Amino acid sequence: MQIRKLALLLSTLFAAGAALADITIGVTLSATGPAASLGIPEKNTFALLPTTIAGEKVKWVVLDDAADSSNAVKNARKMISEDKIDVLIGSSTVPTSLGLVEVANETKTVQLALAPIVPAADKRAWVFIPPQGNAVMASAIVDHMQASGVKTLGFIGYNDPFGEGYYKEIAPLAEKAGIRIVASERYNRTDTSVTAQALKLISANPEAVLIVGSGTPAALPQTTLFDRGYKGKVYQSHGAANRDFLRVGGKAVEGALLPVGPMLVYEQLADSHPLKKLAGDYVKSYEAVHGADSRSTFGGHAYDAYLMIVRAAPEALKKAKPGTPEFRAALRDAIESIKEMPATHGVFNMSAADHNGLDARARVMVRVEGGSWKLIK
Repeated sequence: MQIRKLALLLSTLFAAGAALADITIGVTLSATGPAASLGIPEKNTFALLPTTIAGEKVKWVVLDDAADSSNAVKNARKMISEDKIDVLIGSSTVPTSLGLVEVANETKTVQLALAPIVPAADKRAWVFIPPQGNAVMASAIVDHMQASGVKTLGFIGYNDPFGEGYYKEIAPLAEKAGIRIVASERYNRTDTSVTAQALKLISANPEAVLIVGSGTPAALPQTTLFDRGYKGKVYQSHGAANRDFLRVGGKAVEGALLPVGPMLVYEQLADSHPLKKLAGDYVKSYEAVHGADSRSTFGGHAYDAYLMIVRAAPEALKKAKPGTPEFRAALRDAIESIKEMPATHGVFNMSAADHNGLDARARVMVRVEGGSWKLIK
């Protein structure tokens, strides 16, 4: 498969030094439960990856946490104590990923979160965040609103750290852009109705509504607004960027505007775009196994986490053997030193002050048209 050829090539290019033990990578993700549309493409991506990195054998341990933070923590502790993992990847949602932060710091194990978390300042040392941060994506939304003449905004988001974190980014950006938030509502990932919230939003008569959810639950507020006759612009966060959102939302989500990673629309990028080839190779390999248009933003985050390990492992192997605290520390230092590393969603530049490392190159704005994503030029 193309993805295996690409991954093996990257491993060879980055290879250096030697070790006497396998590299063990632990993954906890939400392959079932309310975030399954996020976790399944992540799980599918890990299944495509090779079993060697930098010339060393890799053992993959992949567990399901069903979008439950306590399960995610149990999985992480089990993999650290029993499987002696060198790096922890996960989880699929902000709450489950945040649940792993304490474990990563306590055990001094690198965590590559698959959700856009913001750890407390004293808990960031061992945590890296491959997905785009909320600030990068929220600014793209506000820029588009401002250019479109939007002056009033309604907000509805998850009643959890993802929804609250996004609101904290949007609110000051909107105020600076002269956009007034006239209504602010919350809902839960497992809710089956948001009628009350939608009626409050409509009664405030905003020119646009921003929905902050992820996967299929992100469609619920928009379908409700559609059914109730709302005619203004509807923006979604990057958490909605997968095919299941389109499938569940149907005609009700047509016209939705959202920021996404370049990978999702790589065919529509200019040939000169720095991510087009790498993103295209990943998508083609994924869809060769899982079918046309099966690509997912979330699978891309999983692959980007893998690319970080591929880049960092050779440097860590020069200093220590896998399975040791010294190797984990060396891996942490090497990831923190990543510069100008292209991936499916952006170009990473890590530092001690920035464990996300993405800039405006990690986003494009799209519109839902004909049940698919249309790049807004």
